[in-house]
Amino acid sequence: AVVSTQSTGFHVFVKVVGGVSDVKDTQCGFKLFTRKAAAAVFKNMNVERWAFDVEIFVIANILGIKACEVAVNWQEIDGSKLVPIYSWLEMAKDLAMIRARYLIGAWSVNVKEE
Repeated sequence: AVVSTQSTGFHVFVKVVGGVSDVKDTQCGFKLFTRKAAAAVFKNMNVERWAFDVEIFVIANILGIKACEVAVNWQEIDGSKLVPIYSWLEMAKDLAMIRARYLIGAWSVNVKEE
């Protein structure tokens, strides 16, 4: 119940702070892209930590690339590398930085095809 509550809180934070509202769960599951979409998104990436998933969807939204969620059977495996409070604080900081850097223009998305 605690993990579920924390997860829900994080998803709300992703929507409000990260600006990603069209994806229910940015952290879980597989991300599949066409070759063209992958090239466009990944060449613009800046985040290399836990919140990189959120930046993927921020960039995709800017580029007009639609996301589609597909359910998968998931088996939770012991040994997560997340440290409960520290990891959540780091992810919250990363989300705030993603949002701020795109809003102030410190980071931008190259929309030209190569």
